[in-house]
Amino acid sequence: MQNNEEEYRTLGRGRSIKKRAAQAVEELAQRLAGLSDAELAKLPKDPDITKEIQLARNTRGGSSRKRQIKHLAGVLRGHDEEREAIEIALNGQAVIQRQEVLAFHHLEELRDRLCAKESCEAALAEVRTTYPQLDLGKLARLAGSVQDHSDKRAAREIFRHLRKAEEASDV
Repeated sequence: MQNNEEEYRTLGRGRSIKKRAAQAVEELAQRLAGLSDAELAKLPKDPDITKEIQLARNTRGGSSRKRQIKHLAGVLRGHDEEREAIEIALNGQAVIQRQEVLAFHHLEELRDRLCAKESCEAALAEVRTTYPQLDLGKLARLAGSVQDHSDKRAAREIFRHLRKAEEASDV
């Protein structure tokens, strides 16, 4: 009896659970309709689901689009295995995108530390250990140009060098 009460508190009652599940599938359908062609190509999908996704993406009217997305959600509910595979793939893409954003922010922060006089030496030491293939003399000259003349072009050049070194180390 106590186990059932705990389940009711965490999951809700019968219809509530079904409504939340239906809402989650509808949100997935909305997300699928908003994906770019490149993102959509990476997903595992059934031909029926692909056709419905394309219909939802191409439907332009407000209420027509909502109706088409609800229809896509219904098709997804009928294909549980494919829906789960799509959800797993989308979550994997989200993790990869988040990692890329974090790496980008790290490079920006490193560039900013290189461009600041008080943290330049420590940042150059970090660059020396992380990216030994980079020309530290050139980076130091570019950083000096930014520090002395507020040279935005030099700051962009520093970022390009850092990003190129990051891409080379990933390969």
